[in-house]
Amino acid sequence: MIITAGEIYYSELNRQIKESSDHEITLKNVLGQRYIGCGCMDKNIEIHGTSGNALGAYMSGGSIEVFGNAQDATGDTMNDGQIIIHGNCGDATGYGMRGGEIYIQGNAGYRVGIHMKEYQDIKPVLVIGGKTGDFLGEYQAGGIILVLGLNEDRGNPVGNFCGTGMHGGTIYIRSDSPPANLPKQVNVCDVSNKDLEIIKKYVRKYCEFFNVAESKVLPSKFIKLVANTKNPYKQLYTHN
Repeated sequence: MIITAGEIYYSELNRQIKESSDHEITLKNVLGQRYIGCGCMDKNIEIHGTSGNALGAYMSGGSIEVFGNAQDATGDTMNDGQIIIHGNCGDATGYGMRGGEIYIQGNAGYRVGIHMKEYQDIKPVLVIGGKTGDFLGEYQAGGIILVLGLNEDRGNPVGNFCGTGMHGGTIYIRSDSPPANLPKQVNVCDVSNKDLEIIKKYVRKYCEFFNVAESKVLPSKFIKLVANTKNPYKQLYTHN
């Protein structure tokens, strides 16, 4: 099924997508329509243009591939499936993400990976090829965030206040040094052989999606950030 979005109002566009019996849907001339693929379970959606806020929100399967940029809250509360963005992505990408994978060829905005979480073996994965804004991994409770910092000249590809409120999950950053001014509740760890296997797995997928040579990414030094469980954020919460 092919739909030329143009000036179709977002609710009408999403109605057509949901009511279609086709599993393969191509959207052309997308002009910021919101909620595309929201709650998607079994459709593969190809988007040409710029998708609006909450792309793939509550997604529980299938795939979305954007040939262009995406706006804020991509993958909000995503449970499963895959989102691939051939461009940049806005703020709060992966907000509350609980499963699935998101790959961004370029940069992502502020508060990326906020409130990401995991359950047993279900771990969401968020891979950013470029840089991110401030508050990466804010309140992160689980999952994997991988920042590659490709084509970046600055020392570290993440902004300020990285890991603020972090109490679970893992952040891998391709850099020679950790972000400045990390909170005491975040530990900087050596990358183990097991970590390297995890990094390689998702780097290979990234390189395949975006036609990037693996040699441009690997071998490189990576910084690993995890929550300091011996120094939790207990002062932020009300307690008796």
